[in-house]
Amino acid sequence: MFDLSGQVALVTGASRGIGEAAARSLVKYGAKVVLAARSGKDIERIAAEINAAGGSAKAVTCDVSDYDDVVKAVETCIETYGGIDILVNNAGVIEPIARIEESDPEAWGKVIDINVKGVYYGLRAVAPHMLSKGSGTVVNISSGAATGALEGWSQYCASKAAALSLTRCGDKEFGDKGLRIVGLSPGTVATQMQVDIKASGINPVSQLDPAVHIPAEWVGEAICWLCTDAGDAYRGVDCSLRDEDVRKSVGLV
Repeated sequence: MFDLSGQVALVTGASRGIGEAAARSLVKYGAKVVLAARSGKDIERIAAEINAAGGSAKAVTCDVSDYDDVVKAVETCIETYGGIDILVNNAGVIEPIARIEESDPEAWGKVIDINVKGVYYGLRAVAPHMLSKGSGTVVNISSGAATGALEGWSQYCASKAAALSLTRCGDKEFGDKGLRIVGLSPGTVATQMQVDIKASGINPVSQLDPAVHIPAEWVGEAICWLCTDAGDAYRGVDCSLRDEDVRKSVGLV
Protein backbone atom coordinates (compact mmCIF):
# COMPACT_ATOMS: atom_id res chain seq x y z
CA MET A 1 0.00 0.00 0.00
CA PHE A 2 1.21 3.48 -0.87
CA ASP A 3 0.20 6.42 1.33
CA LEU A 4 -0.66 9.47 -0.77
CA SER A 5 -3.09 10.91 1.76
CA GLY A 6 -3.60 14.66 1.46
CA GLN A 7 -1.81 14.95 -1.87
CA VAL A 8 -3.37 16.62 -4.90
CA ALA A 9 -2.76 15.14 -8.34
CA LEU A 10 -3.41 16.30 -11.89
CA VAL A 11 -3.66 13.56 -14.52
CA THR A 12 -3.71 14.44 -18.21
CA GLY A 13 -5.28 12.17 -20.78
CA ALA A 14 -7.51 10.89 -17.97
CA SER A 15 -10.55 9.95 -20.06
CA ARG A 16 -9.48 6.33 -20.63
CA GLY A 17 -6.63 3.84 -20.52
CA ILE A 18 -3.57 4.66 -18.45
CA GLY A 19 -4.87 8.10 -17.45
CA GLU A 20 -8.13 6.74 -16.07
CA ALA A 21 -6.31 3.91 -14.29
CA ALA A 22 -3.83 6.38 -12.78
CA ALA A 23 -6.61 8.61 -11.47
CA ARG A 24 -8.41 5.69 -9.86
CA SER A 25 -5.22 4.35 -8.26
CA LEU A 26 -4.21 7.76 -6.92
CA VAL A 27 -7.62 8.17 -5.29
CA LYS A 28 -7.41 4.66 -3.84
CA TYR A 29 -4.25 5.67 -2.01
CA GLY A 30 -5.69 8.87 -0.60
CA ALA A 31 -4.96 11.54 -3.20
CA LYS A 32 -7.44 14.09 -4.49
CA VAL A 33 -7.43 14.13 -8.27
CA VAL A 34 -8.18 16.52 -11.10
CA LEU A 35 -8.86 14.65 -14.34
CA ALA A 36 -7.88 16.52 -17.50
CA ALA A 37 -8.71 15.49 -21.06
CA ARG A 38 -10.24 16.80 -24.27
CA SER A 39 -13.23 14.48 -23.78
CA GLY A 40 -15.23 16.31 -21.13
CA LYS A 41 -18.05 13.78 -21.04
CA ASP A 42 -15.78 10.86 -20.19
CA ILE A 43 -13.85 12.61 -17.42
CA GLU A 44 -17.07 13.96 -15.91
CA ARG A 45 -18.37 10.38 -15.73
CA ILE A 46 -15.17 9.05 -14.18
CA ALA A 47 -15.03 11.88 -11.63
CA ALA A 48 -18.67 11.25 -10.69
CA GLU A 49 -17.94 7.55 -10.17
CA ILE A 50 -14.94 8.33 -7.99
CA ASN A 51 -16.91 10.81 -5.89
CA ALA A 52 -19.84 8.41 -5.52
CA ALA A 53 -17.41 5.80 -4.18
CA GLY A 54 -16.13 8.18 -1.49
CA GLY A 55 -13.10 9.61 -3.29
CA SER A 56 -12.49 13.19 -4.34
CA ALA A 57 -12.17 14.09 -8.02
CA LYS A 58 -12.89 16.96 -10.37
CA ALA A 59 -12.92 17.05 -14.16
CA VAL A 60 -11.55 19.84 -16.34
CA THR A 61 -11.58 19.91 -20.13
CA CYS A 62 -8.02 20.37 -21.34
CA ASP A 63 -6.08 20.15 -24.58
CA VAL A 64 -2.45 19.72 -23.51
CA SER A 65 -1.22 21.21 -26.78
CA ASP A 66 -2.69 24.52 -25.56
CA TYR A 67 -0.60 26.05 -22.77
CA ASP A 68 -3.47 28.16 -21.46
CA ASP A 69 -5.57 25.01 -21.06
CA VAL A 70 -2.81 23.35 -19.05
CA VAL A 71 -2.47 26.41 -16.83
CA LYS A 72 -6.23 26.34 -16.29
CA ALA A 73 -6.04 22.69 -15.21
CA VAL A 74 -3.28 23.47 -12.71
CA GLU A 75 -5.25 26.44 -11.38
CA THR A 76 -8.26 24.16 -10.97
CA CYS A 77 -6.16 21.94 -8.67
CA ILE A 78 -5.10 24.92 -6.59
CA GLU A 79 -8.53 26.55 -6.43
CA THR A 80 -10.34 23.29 -5.68
CA TYR A 81 -7.90 21.52 -3.38
CA GLY A 82 -5.43 24.17 -2.27
CA GLY A 83 -2.35 23.07 -4.20
CA ILE A 84 -0.75 20.51 -6.48
CA ASP A 85 1.66 17.78 -5.42
CA ILE A 86 1.62 15.35 -8.35
CA LEU A 87 1.47 15.76 -12.11
CA VAL A 88 1.02 12.74 -14.36
CA ASN A 89 1.94 13.80 -17.90
CA ASN A 90 0.07 10.98 -19.61
CA ALA A 91 -1.77 12.51 -22.58
CA GLY A 92 -0.29 11.12 -25.77
CA VAL A 93 -1.14 9.92 -29.27
CA ILE A 94 0.52 7.70 -31.87
CA GLU A 95 -1.73 8.16 -34.90
CA PRO A 96 -1.27 8.53 -37.77
CA ILE A 97 1.16 5.62 -38.08
CA ALA A 98 3.02 5.94 -41.39
CA ARG A 99 6.43 5.62 -42.98
CA ILE A 100 8.25 8.95 -43.28
CA GLU A 101 7.87 9.23 -47.06
CA GLU A 102 4.11 8.68 -46.75
CA SER A 103 3.49 10.74 -43.63
CA ASP A 104 1.42 13.91 -43.49
CA PRO A 105 3.57 16.78 -42.15
CA GLU A 106 0.67 18.53 -40.42
CA ALA A 107 -0.51 15.35 -38.70
CA TRP A 108 3.11 14.53 -37.75
CA GLY A 109 3.41 17.94 -36.13
CA LYS A 110 0.21 17.50 -34.12
CA VAL A 111 1.72 14.44 -32.46
CA ILE A 112 4.66 16.61 -31.40
CA ASP A 113 2.27 19.28 -30.11
CA ILE A 114 0.62 16.75 -27.80
CA ASN A 115 3.44 14.37 -26.88
CA VAL A 116 6.24 16.91 -26.52
CA LYS A 117 4.76 20.34 -25.97
CA GLY A 118 2.13 18.80 -23.70
CA VAL A 119 4.86 17.42 -21.41
CA TYR A 120 6.76 20.71 -21.44
CA TYR A 121 3.59 22.71 -20.81
CA GLY A 122 2.79 20.50 -17.83
CA LEU A 123 6.24 20.94 -16.35
CA ARG A 124 6.18 24.68 -17.01
CA ALA A 125 2.76 25.12 -15.43
CA VAL A 126 3.40 23.17 -12.21
CA ALA A 127 7.03 24.11 -11.61
CA PRO A 128 6.45 27.52 -9.94
CA HIS A 129 3.93 26.02 -7.49
CA MET A 130 6.06 22.99 -6.63
CA LEU A 131 9.24 25.06 -6.37
CA SER A 132 7.58 27.52 -4.02
CA LYS A 133 6.98 24.74 -1.47
CA GLY A 134 10.06 22.68 -2.31
CA SER A 135 8.29 19.43 -3.12
CA GLY A 136 6.32 17.65 -5.81
CA THR A 137 6.42 14.71 -8.21
CA VAL A 138 6.06 14.72 -11.99
CA VAL A 139 5.64 11.38 -13.75
CA ASN A 140 6.12 11.56 -17.51
CA ILE A 141 4.70 8.55 -19.34
CA SER A 142 7.43 7.36 -21.67
CA SER A 143 7.97 4.34 -23.90
CA GLY A 144 10.63 1.99 -25.18
CA ALA A 145 10.20 4.03 -28.35
CA ALA A 146 12.15 6.80 -26.61
CA THR A 147 15.36 4.86 -27.22
CA GLY A 148 14.39 2.40 -29.97
CA ALA A 149 13.44 3.30 -33.54
CA LEU A 150 10.47 1.54 -35.14
CA GLU A 151 9.19 1.63 -38.70
CA GLY A 152 6.17 3.88 -39.14
CA TRP A 153 6.59 5.47 -35.74
CA SER A 154 8.95 8.37 -36.47
CA GLN A 155 6.54 10.84 -34.87
CA TYR A 156 6.06 8.70 -31.76
CA CYS A 157 9.72 7.69 -31.33
CA ALA A 158 10.88 11.29 -31.77
CA SER A 159 8.27 12.59 -29.34
CA LYS A 160 9.04 10.03 -26.64
CA ALA A 161 12.78 10.67 -27.00
CA ALA A 162 12.01 14.35 -26.43
CA ALA A 163 9.85 13.52 -23.41
CA LEU A 164 12.73 11.52 -21.91
CA SER A 165 15.00 14.49 -22.49
CA LEU A 166 12.51 16.73 -20.70
CA THR A 167 12.54 14.28 -17.77
CA ARG A 168 16.33 14.57 -17.67
CA CYS A 169 16.25 18.37 -17.97
CA GLY A 170 13.55 18.67 -15.32
CA ASP A 171 15.62 16.62 -12.90
CA LYS A 172 18.74 18.62 -13.73
CA GLU A 173 16.98 21.90 -12.99
CA PHE A 174 14.62 20.91 -10.16
CA GLY A 175 16.10 17.79 -8.55
CA ASP A 176 18.12 19.70 -5.97
CA LYS A 177 15.12 21.86 -5.12
CA GLY A 178 12.92 19.08 -3.77
CA LEU A 179 11.11 18.04 -6.95
CA ARG A 180 11.04 14.45 -8.18
CA ILE A 181 10.91 14.27 -11.99
CA VAL A 182 10.67 10.70 -13.26
CA GLY A 183 9.68 8.82 -16.38
CA LEU A 184 7.72 5.58 -16.64
CA SER A 185 8.06 3.25 -19.60
CA PRO A 186 5.19 0.78 -19.16
CA GLY A 187 5.76 -1.50 -22.12
CA THR A 188 2.75 -2.56 -24.17
CA VAL A 189 -0.53 -1.87 -22.41
CA ALA A 190 -4.03 -3.09 -23.24
CA THR A 191 -5.43 0.26 -24.38
CA GLN A 192 -6.98 1.75 -27.52
CA MET A 193 -3.49 2.70 -28.69
CA GLN A 194 -2.59 -0.97 -29.01
CA VAL A 195 -5.76 -1.55 -31.02
CA ASP A 196 -4.66 1.21 -33.42
CA ILE A 197 -1.15 -0.23 -33.62
CA LYS A 198 -2.53 -3.69 -34.38
CA ALA A 199 -4.70 -2.29 -37.17
CA SER A 200 -1.72 -0.55 -38.79
CA GLY A 201 0.10 -3.80 -39.54
CA ILE A 202 3.40 -1.91 -39.49
CA ASN A 203 6.48 -3.13 -37.55
CA PRO A 204 6.75 -6.05 -35.09
CA VAL A 205 4.68 -4.40 -32.33
CA SER A 206 1.57 -4.64 -34.52
CA GLN A 207 2.10 -8.41 -34.71
CA LEU A 208 2.01 -8.98 -30.96
CA ASP A 209 -0.69 -11.19 -29.49
CA PRO A 210 -3.03 -8.91 -27.48
CA ALA A 211 -2.67 -11.36 -24.60
CA VAL A 212 0.86 -10.12 -23.91
CA HIS A 213 -0.23 -6.55 -23.11
CA ILE A 214 -0.40 -5.63 -19.44
CA PRO A 215 -3.55 -4.08 -17.95
CA ALA A 216 -3.69 -0.30 -17.57
CA GLU A 217 -4.31 -0.82 -13.85
CA TRP A 218 -0.73 -2.05 -13.46
CA VAL A 219 0.53 1.24 -14.83
CA GLY A 220 -1.73 3.15 -12.44
CA GLU A 221 -0.22 1.28 -9.50
CA ALA A 222 3.32 1.91 -10.76
CA ILE A 223 2.61 5.63 -11.03
CA CYS A 224 1.51 5.72 -7.40
CA TRP A 225 4.65 3.82 -6.38
CA LEU A 226 6.82 6.37 -8.17
CA CYS A 227 5.06 9.14 -6.22
CA THR A 228 6.50 7.73 -2.98
CA ASP A 229 10.13 7.70 -1.82
CA ALA A 230 10.63 4.67 -4.08
CA GLY A 231 10.55 7.08 -7.00
CA ASP A 232 13.79 8.72 -5.86
CA ALA A 233 15.78 5.92 -7.50
CA TYR A 234 14.37 6.97 -10.89
CA ARG A 235 14.91 10.71 -10.80
CA GLY A 236 15.75 11.93 -14.28
CA VAL A 237 15.37 8.52 -15.96
CA ASP A 238 12.70 6.18 -17.27
CA CYS A 239 11.60 3.41 -14.95
CA SER A 240 10.71 0.31 -16.98
CA LEU A 241 7.65 -1.69 -15.99
CA ARG A 242 9.08 -4.56 -18.02
CA ASP A 243 11.62 -5.01 -15.21
CA GLU A 244 10.49 -7.90 -13.00
CA ASP A 245 12.12 -6.35 -9.94
CA VAL A 246 10.11 -3.17 -10.50
CA ARG A 247 6.91 -5.19 -10.85
CA LYS A 248 7.63 -7.02 -7.60
CA SER A 249 8.37 -3.75 -5.80
CA VAL A 250 5.08 -2.28 -7.00
CA GLY A 251 3.28 -5.43 -5.87
CA LEU A 252 2.18 -6.63 -9.31
CA VAL A 253 1.63 -10.30 -10.09
